[in-house]
Amino acid sequence: MTCAFCPIITEPDTAGAHVVLVTPTVVAFLDRSPLFAGHTLVVPRRHVATFSELVPDEVADIFGAAQRVTAALPLALGCQGAFVALNDVVSQSVPHVHVHVVPRAKGDGLRGFFWPRRRYGEGEAAATADRLRAALS
Repeated sequence: MTCAFCPIITEPDTAGAHVVLVTPTVVAFLDRSPLFAGHTLVVPRRHVATFSELVPDEVADIFGAAQRVTAALPLALGCQGAFVALNDVVSQSVPHVHVHVVPRAKGDGLRGFFWPRRRYGEGEAAATADRLRAALS
């Protein structure tokens, strides 16, 4: 099985991803089927399928980047907070470790774990990524 995230990490421009943060060890990009606009995936550059395979420095780097994205969301998007999660094997749609950082607001309708996904409208992902990159700079 080909990893959907590895091409984003190695060649984001040709993969069609909306990358918002790049570090030597981590890449963060918008989820293509977000819960809300700004739903970001934070992934290690090294292909690692499960959380337990990460080395301690990678854990620190990934969650440090997730923390930065979380802090940027209210500034970039006007949300009130975020939901941060990592699925490991079960409910992990891509077998490459990834942390979800989802913008949240009181009354946004998100309840329990039955979350409706949607697609970005024309130009919406690019505009959202631009705002996040600016807030992360």
